[in-house]
Amino acid sequence: MGALSFFKDSIYAEEYAHKKGFLQLLDSRVKVVAVLLLLILVLFVKSIPILLCLYFFCLLLSVFSKINLLFFLKRTWFFIPLFSLFITIPALFSFITPGKALFVFNSGIIITSEGLFSAIRFISRVVASVSFVILLSLTTKSSELLKTLRVFKIPQVFVMTLGMCYRYIYLFVEIVEYTYLGIKSRVGLKVRHTKGRKLVGWNIANLWIRSYHLNNQVYNAMMSRGYRGEP
Repeated sequence: MGALSFFKDSIYAEEYAHKKGFLQLLDSRVKVVAVLLLLILVLFVKSIPILLCLYFFCLLLSVFSKINLLFFLKRTWFFIPLFSLFITIPALFSFITPGKALFVFNSGIIITSEGLFSAIRFISRVVASVSFVILLSLTTKSSELLKTLRVFKIPQVFVMTLGMCYRYIYLFVEIVEYTYLGIKSRVGLKVRHTKGRKLVGWNIANLWIRSYHLNNQVYNAMMSRGYRGEP
């Protein structure tokens, strides 16, 4: 339920796009181009201080855009940066990144300064990149963002599919929440592992079947209202 609550907060965060902040007042096309240029800059910059400056610039933009800083930090540090932190751990050691010994353990394991520098630079790049992208999504309405993608000649079928997926997430979250509530009310909180796996498996299959039928219903509804490729 904690994970579900976090997920709901993430997709219902469009209220920030309606605020009168700095980025919200800018044209969505300007924001997309600016974020793309910043991402390219983050990709090619090798200096850690400059990467940190870009990250703090992103935090400054979020403050001027009236986004709760704690909310923003939770969204930018929770998934991808933490995962990146774990995958960079092997790069710290001399058997992956040879170089000048920084820390030497009794077991003979050595952490090199080159490895530490590479890991910090990689994590800084990931955090800065994720922060800029999330900042763009928080300060831009989803409909405007999809229209902007069409302006930049992104294929129409891709934009339409993306828009429908975004709308379906709302329904998906409600289905998961109601399913969990239904299981808890009928089975209780304590379930044996074997029974729990059966319940999860049955609900995955049931959700797939419901999605398949919903897919056909939505398509027929669109066709009956005159859909011919352009929404």
